[in-house]
Amino acid sequence: MTNPYGLIVTPLMMGRLRGTVYTFEKIGAVLPMHKHTAIDVHITIVAKGRFRIHGPEIGDKEYEEGAVIDWDVGVDHEFISLTEGAKLVHILKNTVGEMI
Repeated sequence: MTNPYGLIVTPLMMGRLRGTVYTFEKIGAVLPMHKHTAIDVHITIVAKGRFRIHGPEIGDKEYEEGAVIDWDVGVDHEFISLTEGAKLVHILKNTVGEMI
C-alpha cells in the first residue's frame, strides 16, 4: 500500500516475528515523527540505503545499510530517506518470543 509520505508499507509476518517493511520511493520521503508503547516498540534494521533519524531526545543521526537501532518505549523518532529506494525493516519486540 502506498501512502502520501512516499512510502510503500508491507506487513512482515514470519513465524512468530511481526513487523513492517518500509520502502522509501524517493530521497526526502518521510516516516513522520512518532513514538511507541510497550505493545508496539520495535527494532529498526536499515536494509538498504541511508537515513537521517531524528527526534527531541536523540538529536540528528545518519544511519547506513546494516545499522540496527533498538528503540526504547516513548522515544520520539522520525525517518527521512537520504537515498532513493531506501528500505527499513521494523521488527516488533513483544512478539519475537524464544528462538530455538
